[in-house]
Amino acid sequence: MNILHLDSNHPLLIRELNALGFTNTLDFSASKEEIEKTIHKYDGIIIRSRFKIDAAFLDKATTLKFIGRVGAGLENIDCDYAQKKGISLIAAPEGNRNAVGEHSLALLLSLFNKLNKADREVRNGKWLREENRGIELDGKTVGLIGYGNMGKSFAKKLRGFDVTVLCCDIKPDVGDENATQVSLQELQQRCDVLSLHTPETPLTTKMVNTKFIRGFAKPFWFINTARGKSVVTEDLALALKNGAVLGAGLDVLEYEKASFESLFSSHMPEAFQYLIASENVILSPHVAGWTVESKERLAQTIVDKIKAEFC
Repeated sequence: MNILHLDSNHPLLIRELNALGFTNTLDFSASKEEIEKTIHKYDGIIIRSRFKIDAAFLDKATTLKFIGRVGAGLENIDCDYAQKKGISLIAAPEGNRNAVGEHSLALLLSLFNKLNKADREVRNGKWLREENRGIELDGKTVGLIGYGNMGKSFAKKLRGFDVTVLCCDIKPDVGDENATQVSLQELQQRCDVLSLHTPETPLTTKMVNTKFIRGFAKPFWFINTARGKSVVTEDLALALKNGAVLGAGLDVLEYEKASFESLFSSHMPEAFQYLIASENVILSPHVAGWTVESKERLAQTIVDKIKAEFC
């Protein structure tokens, strides 16, 4: 089988696929249009998020047997059309779930203890102790929306704290020893912290908006390491201003390009200007699952799944 690699990944991916007898071609620079002219030669594609694989692209991929996404989600692929054409879709959420769980916890603890604010102030010669008095996670109720690989990883990290963990998911019976599954309404009534762990779907796009935020019984802290387009940033900024949201740790943003590799295409929105000026907001550039260890683990997961299905 001939495999086309459209993004750079950990070298073990190529090394192990070569060892399995596959022919690997690397093309990290050609345009989508140029790739479409040769895609009929390949049995498999390995991609991160370089461009969208849509129906027109798939129609030209006449011998394609699988698409491997070195990441957790498949939103940049027309999954329904691919499956109708008998193309296997291979993702690797197992590869970076631990990293996402750790990053989620890091954002939350940094917010509670004002670490970014305190660090900046000390570097500027300010020694403000009372102004940087933190709050403790113990005794809080943490609500997770989405309880798959990422949500379960975060819940496991929370076991060391005296917290109540609730989860809400469209699938029934996903709760376990680390989280109790409840309805969205119950989660909104009880939680002090909300963390998103959902894929990007029509159901989750713009899910966190003013109406959603007003459904919570008390002000809450918000963590998003899932997908930026699940949040209406303008509505989140308003909630931060009026105290409905106490603080936010955001690894993903509504304004990200589909490739996740860059941010704005034009001007900086007013809502984002508010976020970057806010002391109770921590931002990171979509790196929650982006660790040294996860880079290797993601590649290995893809290899293992290809081997299981095609060898």
